[in-house]
Amino acid sequence: MKKLLAPGSLMSYSGFRSLWISSLLVTIGGSAFPIALAVTILDAGGTATTLGVILASRVLSSVLLALVGGVWADRLPRKFVMIGADVYRGFLMLGLVFVATPNVPTWGLALLVFAMGAGEAFGFPASGAILPSVLPPDKLPAGNVLRGISARIGSIVGPGVGGFSVAVFGGRMTFAVTAAFFFIGTALLFNIHEKPRESVESPPSFIEDLREGLVTVWRTPWVAACIAMSTFQLMVVLASENVLLPVITRREFHTNTIFATAAVMFSIGGSVSALIAMRIKVKHPGLVSVVIWGLLVFAPLVLAFPISGTVIIIGYFIAGISIGPWEAYWLTAIQREIPQELQGRVFSVDYMGSIGLMPLGMALVGPVTHIFGERPFLIFAIIFHLLLCGLVLLVPGVKDLRSPQKSGNSSQGEQSSA
Repeated sequence: MKKLLAPGSLMSYSGFRSLWISSLLVTIGGSAFPIALAVTILDAGGTATTLGVILASRVLSSVLLALVGGVWADRLPRKFVMIGADVYRGFLMLGLVFVATPNVPTWGLALLVFAMGAGEAFGFPASGAILPSVLPPDKLPAGNVLRGISARIGSIVGPGVGGFSVAVFGGRMTFAVTAAFFFIGTALLFNIHEKPRESVESPPSFIEDLREGLVTVWRTPWVAACIAMSTFQLMVVLASENVLLPVITRREFHTNTIFATAAVMFSIGGSVSALIAMRIKVKHPGLVSVVIWGLLVFAPLVLAFPISGTVIIIGYFIAGISIGPWEAYWLTAIQREIPQELQGRVFSVDYMGSIGLMPLGMALVGPVTHIFGERPFLIFAIIFHLLLCGLVLLVPGVKDLRSPQKSGNSSQGEQSSA
């Protein structure tokens, strides 16, 4: 414990410590929420389709409002945007304790869950942009990695907390438990001290702010290219894998254990690679990130050829390794290269791009695999993923996650100092 809090360590920064614990608690609550929702809907006689539509409404609102959330994250103190988003979601969950009765119409639940996604749309951009306010620049890579690990820990622990709470208290009262995680996490955010913003005599309009964020991404080709790449890869590869993993493993091995274990191993693989990336300095972080990102194809590969449960679990661990370097290098590059007053909007575009087409991918994977077959589609997903990885490396700046002129200036500086 002393080493963890030693001067100069990440946890010695009180703002980061509060942010990290808060993020962990909020992620646990957010990951427990779908368990309570699923039990409530199914107990009321709902179907898998009903559950899918309601869960999709949460993603839809996140996508639609992400850019709006990014603008406010750049206009207001980011910790207060995060506090507002978390308190808002906490009260919505408390509302579900009273609203989620067996007689509630599906549209009523969908509306509340849609509103829940709005909180995420505001919270994520502010959360990504606040880190430079609590850590010095040289600590940002490690800070981003540890926050990514906390998100994965929360995504693993959360469903367990939700399942335990449902078994003990029931589905509706579990909404109160998840709300408690949000409120406790929110309280910790008050310990964060942000630097005061520079006042602007004639602040731009909301639309001008929104446009400025989009233009910033467009005029930074390596940022735009990486977001576009991930948008289509997540739609084709990750969305289809999310649907087909439980379907294929239950059909082939008649158990839920492999599905659950593979999901956990994916998170562990990402944590391991993120920790390694945090400790290794590389000359071309973008090149390393994209090459290792190619390992994601192991997920569709082992599903296309489900030889054994062990092979699938190992394949998912390898696939998980693909996401670690992005946490170490991508977030840090945005925080370094994009002016701080624009980071909320850029992170909102990144967030919107990451999940924007995933609901469409999830909706289409069933009909597409019915027409073409699971294995041909999964092989197509592998080729598609690797092709986009190769193409994105052709965009100037991607290999270094830095605008080319800045890369050149940096190189000249190194040569002159040598």
